[in-house]
Amino acid sequence: MTLSDWIQPPFTAQQFWGLVILCGVGTWLLRASFIQLAGAFPVPRWLTRALRYVPPSVLAALVVPALVQADTVFTSAWDWTRPAAGMVAVAVAAITRRVILTLVVGMGALWTFMALG
Repeated sequence: MTLSDWIQPPFTAQQFWGLVILCGVGTWLLRASFIQLAGAFPVPRWLTRALRYVPPSVLAALVVPALVQADTVFTSAWDWTRPAAGMVAVAVAAITRRVILTLVVGMGALWTFMALG
């Protein structure tokens, strides 16, 4: 018996691509349903207030792990440039409340710190 007799792919190529297409259509329909149904039903005020916090929390969940680098803190591999650029970006965001300016200044600070350090 050879190794290929033991290891069989779980799907054929046609089944795999059919599944990929089906998943893509399913996610598109799910997102399209929210767009099409917007305004058709009243949204409770408490839900509207709660949904205001979704974009900042998603952004924080994406950005903070990249800034903190929790696996290398307090080791010789720790890099100070990302947390420092993050602090600059937070200061710009707190002062100006402008997203694009915050992104541009934060990336500029990161590139400057990386060139220095």
